[in-house]
Amino acid sequence: QRQMCIETGICKGVTDRDIVAVAEQGATRMSELKECTGLASQCGKCARDAKAIFNDAKRQARQMEGMFSAA
Repeated sequence: QRQMCIETGICKGVTDRDIVAVAEQGATRMSELKECTGLASQCGKCARDAKAIFNDAKRQARQMEGMFSAA
């Protein structure tokens, strides 16, 4: 889990923790992330970094899910 809270989407105040939370809640597509957070809806400068954080968070969520279902 990340220790820092990085503001990724400055226009909407979206942080990396917000992105991780949406992934942990089951979002699988960038469009779902955008809908939940308003991310990349204005200037779009955050989209690339947000996508990388989102993909990493989805990967981690799947790994955690696999650990619990294997037990």
